[in-house]
Amino acid sequence: MASKQILQELKPSQFLSRPPPSLSLRFFSVSIAVDNRNRNRNHTHRLRHSSSSSSKLYNPVFACRTSRDSHETDSSRKDDDSPVHGLSEKIVGVLGGGQLGRMLCQAASKMAIKVIVLDPSENCPASALAYDHMVGSFDDSATVEEFAKRCGVLTVETEHVDVATLEKLEQQGIDCEPKASTIRIIQDKYLQKVHFSRHGIPLPEFMEINNLEETKRAGEQYGYPLMIKGKRLAYDGRGNAVAKSEGELSSAIDVLGGFGRGLYVEKWAPFIKELAVIVARGRDNSILCYPVVETIHKENICHIVKAPADVPWRIRKLANDVAYKAISSLEGAGVFAVELFLTRDGQILLNEVAPRPHNSGHHTIESCYTSQFEQHLRAVVGLPLGDPSMKTPAAIMYNLLGEDEGEPGFKVAHQLIARALEIPGATAHWYDKPEMRRQRKMGHITLVGPSVGVLEARRKSMLREEGYENRNEVAPRVGIVMGSDSDLPVMKDAARILNMCGVSTEVRIVSAHRTPELMYSYASSARERGIQVIIAGAGGAAHLPGMVASLTPLPVIGVPVRASTLDGIDSLLSIVQMPRGVPVATVAVNNATNAGLLAVRMLGVGDADLLARMNQYQEDTRDYVLTKAEKLRKDGWEAYLNQ
Repeated sequence: MASKQILQELKPSQFLSRPPPSLSLRFFSVSIAVDNRNRNRNHTHRLRHSSSSSSKLYNPVFACRTSRDSHETDSSRKDDDSPVHGLSEKIVGVLGGGQLGRMLCQAASKMAIKVIVLDPSENCPASALAYDHMVGSFDDSATVEEFAKRCGVLTVETEHVDVATLEKLEQQGIDCEPKASTIRIIQDKYLQKVHFSRHGIPLPEFMEINNLEETKRAGEQYGYPLMIKGKRLAYDGRGNAVAKSEGELSSAIDVLGGFGRGLYVEKWAPFIKELAVIVARGRDNSILCYPVVETIHKENICHIVKAPADVPWRIRKLANDVAYKAISSLEGAGVFAVELFLTRDGQILLNEVAPRPHNSGHHTIESCYTSQFEQHLRAVVGLPLGDPSMKTPAAIMYNLLGEDEGEPGFKVAHQLIARALEIPGATAHWYDKPEMRRQRKMGHITLVGPSVGVLEARRKSMLREEGYENRNEVAPRVGIVMGSDSDLPVMKDAARILNMCGVSTEVRIVSAHRTPELMYSYASSARERGIQVIIAGAGGAAHLPGMVASLTPLPVIGVPVRASTLDGIDSLLSIVQMPRGVPVATVAVNNATNAGLLAVRMLGVGDADLLARMNQYQEDTRDYVLTKAEKLRKDGWEAYLNQ
């Protein structure tokens, strides 16, 4: 069909008008549905319009259908018994086309799931990757209703949408995930607090305020500093103000737009860390939690995420329990982000919930078996939820926030990305936003590696912080320690084995008796620095292996070193007689070779290359013995001994 004929057959309601573009030429796409099961963009016609044209320009929404009937037979509306080609034939409609929408589209491409977005910006980040992009406001009821007709399931990348329209659509049979009731609860922060309070979720104390007198009474009851928040349209620190005294209440309220906006107050939470849990909920109400992460904010915007959070297991379990309970109280499928406070006395308090993928989960693209974006798509279309566990020991996500306006800001970001790409385990994500502004989220960088401590050093080198210049330095996986340099002639054999197998190693003198502070510091920091196994050599009383094992959760291998008396038996017995709860593996006296081999086998459990090297070592050892056996057979024992 010719382009002119296509335009003549399209109804006015299928277009969203906007002012003529300022550029001399614009290109618009019209996708023609060849048949209901086999549509693609190979049938797209590009129509060129001159900005000087006096005719009114319209923007085609997306794949044009010739009739209402053809729309109703679209694969997104198929009966459950209809055949499905691929993972899902539902078209996923997303309200919003920002960076979250963009990363949803990236995840969808792996599964050949069609994602269409509704966003007012023609050049929104998701536009270039979406199956289709409808230019229009997700706050406009008529536009959202028109958009929903083309979707098999409707979801959001922002909670700041017209929830009344979603409720209306649900009544008409449109599938919205998560449910409109959930969006209504979450987009009003005060209503969100009331809801979770009724469900027994631990929260900071809060109350609604309608005038200055009520605010003063809240200050008297909760004390200062006092957190004052807007009920709606509050995110990335917007809509929050802190009053440090009663005298600051009026100015804080004015900053938030006055009581007419709708305000409430929260008792200040004396937190020591901010944590977050990404929670996935399937259409069958199955719920999975991702590992707990720590979030660090810069000017109230998420800036750094560390996964997993460096908190005790008890705190991780408590955080997961609170997050699970919170999401269980809501309705609908999808991914949710639960932001939490960890207080000085070990409490977990819920801060707020987002009904969508979240900044605290961006690291999952590289660090988890199922990213939060793939998980959200799985959930909303009804596929089984994926494994949320981490496939790498640690990850750090660093947000690329605008450092300056315009081109200077782009230059700074480009330089930082260039440095990041030189760092092992770094992946850069650029959101392709056309305008640079200060503190605007322009992209992010994810670092994955052996430990948060190692990654923190790499992050600092990326930022060129003082003292962190060696960004490509390989972190040691095995630490070899001994009480004296007199043990080195024995312990060198462990180092040689590890070097032969390509295992990065550090060798240190750490005495349990002469340098107890150094021993404590070394052992307690080893895991954070990326050490995975410690080999400790000691003679005589041989306290070093046991003391180190008592200070770290890492496996410790003790090497008894032969001293001038007792032939090393005292060291061997000391190491094997550790009390219950302080395990130390050991080897024969002076046999550091076996200690090195045992360390390789431990690491090889999760490292296919090391297992292959271990197999090769065993084959080489066998061949060496067979070669000697054959020589003995051929030469005879006398000749063999005389060589």
